[in-house]
Order: sequence, then structure tokens, then C-alpha cells
Amino acid sequence: MYDFRKSVVYQIYPKSFCDTNGDGLGDLHGVTAKLDYLKTLGVDYIWMTPFFVSPQRDNGYDVADYRNIDPRFGTMEDFETLCREAKARDIRVMLDMVFNHTSTEHEWFRKALAGDPKYENYYIWKDGDPDTPPNNWQSKFGGSAWAYVPEKGKWYLHLFDPTQADLNWENPDVRHEVQEVIRFWMSKGVKGFRFDVVNLISKGSYESDDQGDGRRFYTDGPRVHEYLHELNQATFGTDAEIVTVGEMSSTSMENCYRYAGADTGELSMTFSFHHLKVDFVGNEKWVLVPFDFQKLKDILFSWQTGMTEHNAWNAVFWCNHDQPRVVSRFGDEGEYWKQSAKMLGTVIHCLRGTPYVYQGEELGMTNAGFTSLDQYRDVESINHYHILRGRGLHEDSVYDILRVHSRDNSRTPMQWDDSAQGGFTSGTPWLSVNPNTKTINAESQIDDPDSIFNHYRKLIALRKQYDVISAGDFAPLDQKNPSVLAYTRTLDGQQIVVVNNFYRTETDWTCPIDLTGFTCLLSNYPDTEVQTKLHLRPYESVILYRG
Repeated sequence: MYDFRKSVVYQIYPKSFCDTNGDGLGDLHGVTAKLDYLKTLGVDYIWMTPFFVSPQRDNGYDVADYRNIDPRFGTMEDFETLCREAKARDIRVMLDMVFNHTSTEHEWFRKALAGDPKYENYYIWKDGDPDTPPNNWQSKFGGSAWAYVPEKGKWYLHLFDPTQADLNWENPDVRHEVQEVIRFWMSKGVKGFRFDVVNLISKGSYESDDQGDGRRFYTDGPRVHEYLHELNQATFGTDAEIVTVGEMSSTSMENCYRYAGADTGELSMTFSFHHLKVDFVGNEKWVLVPFDFQKLKDILFSWQTGMTEHNAWNAVFWCNHDQPRVVSRFGDEGEYWKQSAKMLGTVIHCLRGTPYVYQGEELGMTNAGFTSLDQYRDVESINHYHILRGRGLHEDSVYDILRVHSRDNSRTPMQWDDSAQGGFTSGTPWLSVNPNTKTINAESQIDDPDSIFNHYRKLIALRKQYDVISAGDFAPLDQKNPSVLAYTRTLDGQQIVVVNNFYRTETDWTCPIDLTGFTCLLSNYPDTEVQTKLHLRPYESVILYRG
């Protein structure tokens, strides 16, 4: 049985991973073709974002059929082959399940529109004047969270795109449908499930929000823990092989103690995003401000200590398909690209929690640098381009913001080699390949012992070798230091000290604890010496061990 505390999950965005038929879209065959690469990296699970039948309004997060594979990605036979080949390499498959909403093209919603009362109750409808939404809630993609259907004289709720109608989890038939979908994929050999924005499934009061955009009424709603406990018991029960992770939108740490507590029977772990809002202004990401390093540390450290104290478990990560590339965000794309990418990997992989690697992160892939709207495909980015222009922001300023925050930054095709299309496709890619594939690609790094790829390999191997990394207690070090992020992990006489210079300037750092007897497990500068007073070079990271 896998211990998810020792495991590492690799996230695959299939559309951008590997295209084997030249149509410009990644496919399931492409994932199977790269399993040996993933085995070399050392990961235990591959989490794949949705490849179910979908109109692709939100790149697959608008599901039109939960039990069938969109032909653009392949067939059910292709998926079964992938599961079989992954198992042969001791890699398990985790699927991304979108149960807060469906596509408006889903059969359930079509039947609801046709007046079938059973399926009308699968969604959230409110009566109202066609010119006045039921409340002032805002969609996370911009605009009202309500869409009017003239034929029915009703509004339906969509917290995301208008083509993504929110499901009514108050209806036990909906909850039963969800359970059946999970059982279907478990029967195919799936061993993990990631639940998209799952803390939004229980809506509370539908009143207007005089303090914000409505999220306080639908986030971590009144019955969400009941629903997750029911889902767990009805589908996974005592099957300890199944790993579940819930994506948490604007959640609280206190709720995550329950979502992912060792004995609460809800989820194996949670995704929380507070540490990735340190370059926002409040909850507004469509701005340009430097990231707040002290805030970043405070959030990471508070979640580490809080989840430890309550025996709860978190996913730890920098990147995913909704986040910009971390080396562009918190690191350096220039002279210290390699050092900063390695440093950022060290920070995450030594924390308490299950590390997630997003495709290309192990290579130091960077933001896209797009310069025109026709290069973007992300509905959120396109919507906010028009929103920001409508506010009077100059076009150049809008592009500057998109280059930093757009979700398409992480969705550019995987860079396998230095060819024009990065080895991703023989055709025209659905989204442009980053031109720096000439210098940043897997082929150039796999056999280079000093590469970012091999630094990640070592980090993954260390987690499996040293229990102190997977199970040790966490404590921050020198938390107010303006340049250094440092912490300890401690377990049964073993201890590691993890030190990271977050900037391109050199800095002297004195460790608050005695380092006598420590050895260097890993550094991104190979000549690092163990000293109580460390002279840290730009973006230097070091893992020290005593045990």
C-alpha cells in the first residue's frame, strides 16, 4: 500500500502534455508514451485534469459526460492501457472530478431545460425578473453568477462560466449520481481522486452580499462536511488505497482541519491557495504588485504548524494548471534561473505534506510571455482582458498583467526537446509553445547531473529515504528574516534544517540552532559547507541532516 505522506504526485494537463497524432492536442497515448520519463523522475501518482466529454469552454472543467472520454483525447481502451502500463511501473492514476457544476451541454441540464422535474432539481434555480438577478453574487470568471433562461422564466446559478451550471447537492439524487461516477472509475483501476472546488458544493443563504462578491455565503457551506463524509463512506469506505484531495477555494485553515483530519473521514488532504495570493491586492489578482515575501512565509508556516497540531494533511505545491509558473513568479528567469528553480523545489519538497509537481516545473518552465489577445485561450484571461479595458486600463498595462497572472502561462505545451514545437506535436499546437524550448527542455536535462530535473529527482528520493521529511514535525526558523526562508523537521532523533535564500543577492545567515554533527544532504550549489554562519549565494538552498 502506498503511504500518501511519502508519495509525490505529478500533475498532467493532458491537452498540453504530449500529442501523438499530430492534431495539436495532447492525448492519452501521449501520457502512456511518457510513463518511463515519469518513472525516472520517481513520482508515485499522476493526476490528470479532466479528459471527459466536454465542449471545452473551460478546458474540460465543463463536463458534459462523466463516464466517457472526449474523442479528442482518445478512447476508453486508451485509458485502460494507460492504467495498466502505469501500474506496471508502480505509478497510480488520480482523476480530476468536477462535481460542483456540469456543462450546460450535460444530459442532466438538457433534461432540466426540457422541463423534466427530476433533473430541474439537479441544479439551482431561482425565480426573478429577467433584468434583475436573484442576488449580487459574482462569477469567479467575471460578471454575475446567474444566467437567465427566458423559456423557464428562471435564473440558474453558475459560480464559474455561464456554461457551467452549479449542481444542487441538497438533492440526494445528485449525491448518489456522484457516488456512482466514482465507483465507475474505481472499477477501471483509478486509485486517486482530486475534487475540483469541492468546498463550494454546499450553498448557504442566497442573500445579496453587502460586503463582497458572495463567496462568504457559498464557501465552506453549512452541509459541506456532511456531504464529504457521506461521499467517503459510500464510495471508499475502508479502502486505504484510495487517496482523495479536495481543492479548496478561499477556505479557512479551521475547515481544513476537518476536511483532511486523520480521523474525520472526509479527505486524505486538501489544496489551499492562500500562499499563492501574496502578489494579489486582497482577493484581486488582476493587478501588478511585487510578491510579499514575509506574508508568503507567514502563510506557509502558519498552515504547516496548524495542520500539524490538528493532525491534518495538506498538499504542498507552487504550480498547477491555474497558476503561473513559479520560477517566473517568485524566482528568476535570467542569470539565476537554474538556482532559483531548484531553490523553490527544495522549499516545497521538504515541507510537511504531499508534494505536487506540475508538468514542466521539474524543468524550470517559465511563463509564456504572450503579447496579443489572439494568443490566449483561457476564458478567465480573455474575460478579464475586456473587464480591465472596460475600466480604462491601457492595453499595454493589461497585457503586462496577463503575462504575470494568466492561467495560460502554465498551459503552454510541455517542452520535451529543442525543436520548434518542443517535441509536443508534429502539427500546430492548440496553444503556442514557449520559444525558450530551445534552451529549456527535458531532453537537455535528463542526463545532466546538475539539471533542475535531477534536483527534483533527488528531492523525491529523499522523501522516500528519510522518514523525517515525510512524517516529522515542523518548526520555522528566523521567521522575520527579510531574505531567508528556513525551517526544521524533526522526528525520533532525526532532524533536517532547510535553508533557502529567496533573492539574487548574497546574504549572511546565522542558524539559531547548533549545526554540530549535521551533514549536507542536498544543495543547489555543490560546494556548500555546513557552518552555523552560512554565507548564502543568490537563490542558494541547502538541506542539512543529523540523525
